Amino acid sequence: MNNIFDKLKVYSDSDYYAFHMPGHKRNLDLMDGTSPYRIDITEIDGFDDLHHAEGILRDAQERAARVYHADETHFLVNGSTVGILSAILGCTKKGDKILFARQCHKSVYHAVYLNELNPVYLYPEFDEDLHLNTYISVSAVKTALMEHSDIRAVVIVSPTYDGVISDVEGIAKVVHAYGIPLIVDEAHGAHLGFHPYFDENALAKGADVVIHSVHKTLPSLTQTAILHVQGELADRRRIFRYLDMLQSSSPSYVLMASIDNCVHLLAEKRDEMFVPYVKRLQEARVQLKQMKYLKLLETEHYDWSKIVVSAKGVGLSGRELYRILRVKYHLQMEMAAGTYVIAMTSISDTDEGFQRLVKAFLEIDSEIGLKNEQMNAGKQMALNDVVEAMEDAMGRLPKNPQVMNSARALEIPLEETEMVLWEESVGRISVEYAYLYPPGSPLIVPGEQVTEEAVRLLQDYRKVGFSIEGLEKDDYLRVQKNW
Repeated sequence: MNNIFDKLKVYSDSDYYAFHMPGHKRNLDLMDGTSPYRIDITEIDGFDDLHHAEGILRDAQERAARVYHADETHFLVNGSTVGILSAILGCTKKGDKILFARQCHKSVYHAVYLNELNPVYLYPEFDEDLHLNTYISVSAVKTALMEHSDIRAVVIVSPTYDGVISDVEGIAKVVHAYGIPLIVDEAHGAHLGFHPYFDENALAKGADVVIHSVHKTLPSLTQTAILHVQGELADRRRIFRYLDMLQSSSPSYVLMASIDNCVHLLAEKRDEMFVPYVKRLQEARVQLKQMKYLKLLETEHYDWSKIVVSAKGVGLSGRELYRILRVKYHLQMEMAAGTYVIAMTSISDTDEGFQRLVKAFLEIDSEIGLKNEQMNAGKQMALNDVVEAMEDAMGRLPKNPQVMNSARALEIPLEETEMVLWEESVGRISVEYAYLYPPGSPLIVPGEQVTEEAVRLLQDYRKVGFSIEGLEKDDYLRVQKNW
């Protein structure tokens, strides 16, 4: 039988090592090896109600707030997505203006649509050498707020999917000077602040609302997350009202138990789990910096749990490097980008896992060197040039002019739209999204005028094997007629 359960069981029993989410890395000891069927219940006597927590669930959420040093913490069983939606909807009103990072997750864009918000974008810096979108600068936030005094909330993502950390403290100070809340999508940073090797989390740096995916970098089940609120600038009443609306009325006790167990580990076994983990990370990073052709990517302010390795300039795409690691070494990476791959690590990773990862990268690096020696220098340079030319623009975020907000664009009647090939969409107004997943950041947003840069990005990603999501039809974009 070829059903989902059977396929999962085969993968679980294989020798593939998971350098991807979730952070528990399939460790059966975390919940005493208990089958989820044995503990799957509904809101029966003695087990409280997430939507009106007065007992065991209230205590669990208060425990999480103490561990993270938040004023209030709420469990999320619909992932960080529901936390982001609730935070933005709760901090804005219909038609408000919002300032947010262009590389934010699609859930931010969905909140913009739902509340008919008018976005102002913050574009991250782009490192030409690393070929990586980096941080949101404090000065960019300050400039935007000076130019748009009617902005009602600010949203950034830190760390990014690639591990880049922005100056949250500096941004918070600027935002608070305008009396508005800072919302930080820290989905990839639930582990921050629990060991000196890692940066402090956004709560410690003054953010008003912070969303953590505990399943991404900590030992918790997929779909588990938490939302923290502190201070008085965020409207808690409205945020929590939206949580009630958007979260399931039958939340999984298996998921909530997983969150609580994860919080318990952070509170009671922090050093026991983080000290050996940090040692493994440090040793791995030292060894990986010995590579001559592949490159370990990192920025000045970085989430050291992410192992990001670039193949830029060696004749390999990120997609091809990802394939080699999976097929030859049975190492499943989290993601392939245009020029690099991402390995996600956590406190649940083993010595064996790190050793296999380092060994694989060093072997691939050595084989690249041997290939270069055997290949005619001119031919190798030509190969590198072909790959680099294809990937030159990849990673960047296109700056498409915004003509109307997404809510208005998505409500345009179907008969007033048409499907056109990507190359014919330049200058037209898109009425659909086009994005890569992961990470889920749109390249084109409804209501934007499509640029040549955006089309080139779509084509380049397609050439190296990426699928573009959000589109009604491959290679086509739905646009407004008569524009």
